Amino acid sequence: MSHGHHPTLARIFAHPTSHNIHWREVTQLFLELGGKVEETKKDHLKVHLVGKEMTFPVPHGRATLGDDHEISSIRRFLKDCGFGPSSSP
Repeated sequence: MSHGHHPTLARIFAHPTSHNIHWREVTQLFLELGGKVEETKKDHLKVHLVGKEMTFPVPHGRATLGDDHEISSIRRFLKDCGFGPSSSP
């Protein structure tokens, strides 16, 4: 993983929860980790990562993650895939 994505991963796992995380950064993080990201017709991102799949709703007109639930869903998915705040490049 490139050093540019470490801050995004750290913000996803930060406590208290950071709300300054852009969807574009999260999408790039998934790709950098070797994932495949598809946009669905219903404003969702379908992410395939290390044999696991999850779909995340992406609200229209909002560039950043909005609430703790969105961030905790991404955090849980990354943990299930074996990634965390100390994941090495």
